[in-house]
Amino acid sequence: MTDSKPPFSGPVLGIESSCDETGIAVYQAGRGLLAHALYSQIALHAEYGGVVPELASRDHVRKLLPLLRQTLAEANLKVSDLAAVAYTAGPGLIGALLVGASVARALAWALEVPAIGVHHMEGHLLAPLLEEPAPGTQPLAPPFVALLVSGGHSLLVGVDKIGSYRILGDTLDDAAGEAFDKTAKLMGLPYPGGPALAKLAENGNPFAFKFARPMTDRPGLDLSFSGLKTQVLMAWRGSNQSNATRADVARGFEEAIVETLTIKCRRALTATGYKRLVVSGGVGANKRLRAQLAEAGDKEGFQTYFPRLAFCTDNGAMIALAGSIRLAAGQTSGPEIQVRPRWNLESLPEVA
Repeated sequence: MTDSKPPFSGPVLGIESSCDETGIAVYQAGRGLLAHALYSQIALHAEYGGVVPELASRDHVRKLLPLLRQTLAEANLKVSDLAAVAYTAGPGLIGALLVGASVARALAWALEVPAIGVHHMEGHLLAPLLEEPAPGTQPLAPPFVALLVSGGHSLLVGVDKIGSYRILGDTLDDAAGEAFDKTAKLMGLPYPGGPALAKLAENGNPFAFKFARPMTDRPGLDLSFSGLKTQVLMAWRGSNQSNATRADVARGFEEAIVETLTIKCRRALTATGYKRLVVSGGVGANKRLRAQLAEAGDKEGFQTYFPRLAFCTDNGAMIALAGSIRLAAGQTSGPEIQVRPRWNLESLPEVA
């Protein structure tokens, strides 16, 4: 990422293609989100029980340009109105990332406007800024703690300033979303497993199965869910495997994940002294997690911020927003098509 001479303004196109969702959005500072569109590949990957990287890349190729035209039309904009093009440069599946990066760089070159490669997790971290503050809630601003929980990541991040990030806790094995999906699969639930398991858990008895709250019996903020997944597997195999038992196991598992994440968030807020908590990523849509963290915040005096459900999963709006913030600071990317399947969040430059 290089520095250019600010100020830049105008609509910023955001392109998200890091995994199995094609997202396009237009955001403009001062006006907010002008339009967004999202295409999910769930049906494409369902028969394989998980994301097939090559199929994901090919589907991004098919969907990106039609979604781009649709989004610009909904925003009542011409392509020549764009001030910049932001795209997910990583982390993610390299083939999928290259599709979005190639379209973004080609479009920026043709329009002679800047391109901005956005860190996917920074997009999730900033997603609550797309929302108006809830009544009685202060607008979100650093410093705060961010819990970023998705299929591939579980991070606790100290946000001192935008662009100035400290990893407080990381997953040592399975991320929370990955644990949801794998646990759902071992109980025979349909793909995608995480949402299916959460829905099933609504009918379960929270006291029927008591699973461990991993790594909460020792100091620290790191996370680990592979042992919990194994514990659930053993309980399921040793049960009568009825529909009622399936719901009870799902509820017990969900309670373990939610309580573990809540304990770790409270520890992170205590360690930093911050009074604001951002929760984002696909698991951030979980109703029990939202309710328990909001309740903890009411009791302990911290405020919680969530993006709307549509912006918890991967989406173009968060990329357009993050790109707009970087653009306003004069931070743009070079002319090369470059993606980073692995990318340390702490390496990003601070936004002045």
